Amino acid sequence: MGTAKRYSMEVRERAVRLVLEQQAEHGSQWASIMSVSAKIGCAAQSLHRWVTQAERDLGKRAGLSTTERDRLKDLERENRELKRSNEILRKASAYFAQAELDRREK
Repeated sequence: MGTAKRYSMEVRERAVRLVLEQQAEHGSQWASIMSVSAKIGCAAQSLHRWVTQAERDLGKRAGLSTTERDRLKDLERENRELKRSNEILRKASAYFAQAELDRREK
């Protein structure tokens, strides 16, 4: 079982910048990623994900940018909370409606 290392945003940004700058020297993006990942001590796949997301943020690659992903996550969380609240209100309404019906019968 591996342990997850957390890299600061500064380290990530610097690594991505190095990959993008050295891409022409290495001939391919993957060769550049392998070189930089060895230098900073992170997994090449992690660095590849960082580069891919940076390209999305810059509009060079299709997909959701970081701000769009954060916004979507917030909206999904809000949607879950509203559904939960609606369910609670629906159950409370049914409970009080039944109590009102029971009270009228007596």
